Amino acid sequence: MSHDPPKGKDFSQEDEAIARFREDLKQRFPLPPAMPVKNKRATGKTLGLLLLAITAGVAWIDPAYRTEHFATQLGQRQALQLVDGSQVLLDSNSEMTVSWHLRSRQVELKAGQALFEVSPRVYRPFMVDAGLAVVRVVGTRFNVNRQGQDVQVTVAEGKVAVRASATGSIAALVPGQQLRLSKEGDSQVRTVEVNDVTAWQQSRLVFESTPLVEVIDTLQRYHRHPIRLMDARLARLPVSGVFDSDHVDRLLALLPGILPLSVSTATDGSVLINSPGKKK
Repeated sequence: MSHDPPKGKDFSQEDEAIARFREDLKQRFPLPPAMPVKNKRATGKTLGLLLLAITAGVAWIDPAYRTEHFATQLGQRQALQLVDGSQVLLDSNSEMTVSWHLRSRQVELKAGQALFEVSPRVYRPFMVDAGLAVVRVVGTRFNVNRQGQDVQVTVAEGKVAVRASATGSIAALVPGQQLRLSKEGDSQVRTVEVNDVTAWQQSRLVFESTPLVEVIDTLQRYHRHPIRLMDARLARLPVSGVFDSDHVDRLLALLPGILPLSVSTATDGSVLINSPGKKK
């Protein structure tokens, strides 16, 4: 995947396509009628109608005219060239939907991980909805990792604005910074080594004092059978090293030599990680 943004890209065809859609979209998303307010103390009914009008207006202002869906299987990575010149590398066991709007480019990362290299379009920002986080950029390179409800946004180039869906707070990130949002409501910005975060594109998983529970979540993306942590007391054990995502079983076999734990396989193929001496 190239790290150099496209140069001299001709967007005339895309702009012409948008122009052709515009009149049709005006019919599908008509502007709402004006809603005059008689006094400063609007009633609940008036406010409700006003909100409905605003919603309808927003739909007309930035309607979607095209939607695409992408998903990868276990062990598969997919490189995508989007119609605006942006590039996306979708990690194993990941899923996203891309929708094209008159005034924006929008992605919903439903699961997994993706590395985005966004083509600069000042008048059409690129937004990624990853559940707990909504990322907004104009043109830059960044990584979004969604594990369950937890989200990590890491910036490699340019500037990225991330809004926390739960609180509405906005973090402005620069290269080398990562925002972590958890389902418990925790929010943390920290400095990271970007090459380590994005090493997954070369099938490398880099851990540096990473809690075992996070390591398991990462490995699960590349492993067919469930990996179960049987003893919650092991969750915070730190794991460090560089491992091959194409051979997760090798890492699992190495764990008892790195940490005080045992690894066994259940009859259904599940991998059980437990305290030493315990099999279940």
